Amino acid sequence: MRQPFFLLLLLSNMILTNINGQQAVALNQNTSKASNIIAANATLQLVSNQFGFTEGPATDKQGNVFFTDQPNNRIWKYTTDGKLTIFLENAGRSNGMYFDKKGNLITCADEHNQLWEIQPNGKIKVLIKEFNGRHLNGPNDVWVGSSGGMYFTDPYYQRDYWTRKTSELDGQKVYYLQPNKKPFIVADNLVQPNGIIGTKDGKYLYVADIGDNKTYRYQIAPDGKLKDQQLFAPMGSDGMTIDAQGNVYLTGNGVTVYNKAGDLIEHIPVPEEWTGNITFGGKENDILFITASKSVYVLQMKVKGGN
Repeated sequence: MRQPFFLLLLLSNMILTNINGQQAVALNQNTSKASNIIAANATLQLVSNQFGFTEGPATDKQGNVFFTDQPNNRIWKYTTDGKLTIFLENAGRSNGMYFDKKGNLITCADEHNQLWEIQPNGKIKVLIKEFNGRHLNGPNDVWVGSSGGMYFTDPYYQRDYWTRKTSELDGQKVYYLQPNKKPFIVADNLVQPNGIIGTKDGKYLYVADIGDNKTYRYQIAPDGKLKDQQLFAPMGSDGMTIDAQGNVYLTGNGVTVYNKAGDLIEHIPVPEEWTGNITFGGKENDILFITASKSVYVLQMKVKGGN
């Protein structure tokens, strides 16, 4: 979650309707009709707007989506049949999340600047609580590779539930954590890293520097280190996801999509002040699930998720 400000969104290219009691947003016909990634005649469906601020959507093996309501300190579950339930109270102020291959939900629990593992039986294990004896800034977003290694961003956003008023570290960085080992820094030249996502084959990692309004692509080395930093897109992002075609989805002012060559191919307007994060879910992994301010939305896609 980016703080302390939101961007106002222009709504002139949307049409609000009501379908089966749920608000729907008809996308601009020049966008959706010709889209190679959005299903024909798809509308952005409002699932619910009952939250404080939504973040961290993560999809399990069945296609259910888990997401956070950080101000209310909860993790919610949105099932493939459209049901909303509270998964966890007292969720450590979790922000970004991702499922590992064992079905553990990895969360950026920044109440105490930690990285958590929530096991399928509900047991919580603290994976990281410090770096070299100092508090982390506040883990924000995480991606887990097929080997179990975890990349996470650690920007500093002052929280009203912290007693400290400044960072204990010398910068805002990206870290890598291998199972049962200590974390190490893999990127230290970013202003404020935030959104992060990797490719399913483990070759590339995308990191958004929201503080410098840029997104980079890295090659992932066999030891987990990053190399060959390349500018991918001239914009930052709060959260990120990727589809099976390699298109990368960035958030903030709605959803902006770049193909794997770094070309802008789509913009999906969202009628909220800020679009925080995004993932693919559903039984066929072709539903775009969007967390945006106090709301969550879904959109039927032509493409499937890439993780």
